Amino acid sequence: MIAIDQQSDVTLVTLARPPVNALDLPMIEELDATFTRLAVTPARAVVLTGAGQAFCAGVDTKAFMSCDGATRKQTVLAITRMTAALLALPCPLVAAVNGHALGGGFILMLCCDHRLAVDDGAARLGLTEARAGVPFPAGPVAIMKHEVPAGLLRQLTLSSRVLSPQDLVAHAVIDGVVERGTIVETAVTIARDLAAQPAFAVVKQQLRGALAAEVRALAASESDPFLSAFG
Repeated sequence: MIAIDQQSDVTLVTLARPPVNALDLPMIEELDATFTRLAVTPARAVVLTGAGQAFCAGVDTKAFMSCDGATRKQTVLAITRMTAALLALPCPLVAAVNGHALGGGFILMLCCDHRLAVDDGAARLGLTEARAGVPFPAGPVAIMKHEVPAGLLRQLTLSSRVLSPQDLVAHAVIDGVVERGTIVETAVTIARDLAAQPAFAVVKQQLRGALAAEVRALAASESDPFLSAFG
């Protein structure tokens, strides 16, 4: 479900769970393990993308709703642990958002230091948990509040509004749009350029370290203030 490809000094991590790379518990745990390993290795730079025509459609709601209550709660806590692992990565992490990024997929994008998206008006990005009937885990809530302007966050979450990549560039949530055929190549180049900066890791810690620490603490608590809402 997670494909790893070393492109010289940049590690390409590809979400590969057809058809839309939706997140189930095994995939969430594999992402957690992958990024924990990359932080320890350590990787020089990482690009995160999706296989096929989607980046990530978020939590697999069919799988989630078919689980018993204990497994649902395990999944919720695993999501916060997984996001903590992404944020803990000291090297550059670049998103190559090659299609739809909804819910958990949008959160994965927000965990990244630089975000490219496909130049395709049909691609839809949003935080649609209210419509899907699955609330946000604690880790994603902290990430959204830190990374998305307050007014836009209110619109995206309470109305389940979806936007195009171009819309999100205007809000500085995405850094640029790229043709589909070159998005991974461009992301690898940007990741390499970011990693070439001698003080990148320190500056990342200064700017994003507080968020990483907050989500790490939430993960370590092994709880969630809204855990009962997940059944």
